[in-house]
Amino acid sequence: MAVIGKDELTRLIERYKCIHPFNPMLLDGDGYILTVKDDVTLNYLEHKNVISYEVVFTPPNYVAHLTAKSRYGRLGLSFLNAAKVHSGFVGRIVLEVVNLNNERKPITIRHGDPFMHIEFIERIGKPSPYEGEYQFQYMSDEEVSIYLSVLKEFGSAFNLERLERIAARRVMQTSE
Repeated sequence: MAVIGKDELTRLIERYKCIHPFNPMLLDGDGYILTVKDDVTLNYLEHKNVISYEVVFTPPNYVAHLTAKSRYGRLGLSFLNAAKVHSGFVGRIVLEVVNLNNERKPITIRHGDPFMHIEFIERIGKPSPYEGEYQFQYMSDEEVSIYLSVLKEFGSAFNLERLERIAARRVMQTSE
């Protein structure tokens, strides 16, 4: 297993829309910097979900790992969930965060702010793609249609009928 370099990551993005929309300025070393979909303000000890602006697709022969931008850790933002993106996952990334700021001040993250690094790692062995309830989370009908077409390129690695049922019941954005 190995971390995918910038050239290979760019090829994957162009071929399979592993990051969409893609901005080459957000390539960072051997990864990509995902940005924030909506403004989020967290008061002291408040927990919220932060959703990526970009849709992420992890092809079945890869997994991805996330790390937060250190600037948020320095502000006192703590990340509560795992930092792995399963092979075969398609959707917007959701990070669960809590404000633990020492001064008990609110922390605001704005739409478009660089928020988390994602690195793709090649996996070895037979694909076992993710088919859970968070597949296609926070995606529009048009985005789901685009990615169902992409998934067809992987032949029998995906159960497309099952994924279409999951897409119909997917987690959608709600207003706060």
